[in-house]
Amino acid sequence: MKDVHIAFGVLTITLNTAACLFGAWCWWRSSAHLWFWRLLRVAQASLVVQAALGAVLVLLGNKPPSLHVVYGLLPLAVSFIGEQLRISSAETILDARGFESAAEVGELPEDEQRGVVAAIVQRETGVMTLAALVIVVLLARAAGTS
Repeated sequence: MKDVHIAFGVLTITLNTAACLFGAWCWWRSSAHLWFWRLLRVAQASLVVQAALGAVLVLLGNKPPSLHVVYGLLPLAVSFIGEQLRISSAETILDARGFESAAEVGELPEDEQRGVVAAIVQRETGVMTLAALVIVVLLARAAGTS
């Protein structure tokens, strides 16, 4: 079981690294790419599975170092916080441009609407890319403390 946890940990680090790198590329190019979001969601799901595998190991009597547990669980918190920041991205962009609501954006000409939407998507991509980077660092640290 410990070997499964280790192998899945490598997969989880790899998926989050890929999401981070692809997200950085998408952010830099200001492009909305559906595959980034799919990859990110798979990487987030792998975090949950990895934490569950670790919990099973603990229930089976394995006693990991305290730092391993901390560094192993913090990525879940970072992912949650990243999602909360992502959700507030639209409001931040709208506030910065002086809009009271999204309905006001709908009154703009189509090209200006696209500009606002592109800015929101770029900000969301940047937030989640940074979250993936922090997650990779924490997972690497967890692997180093086991």
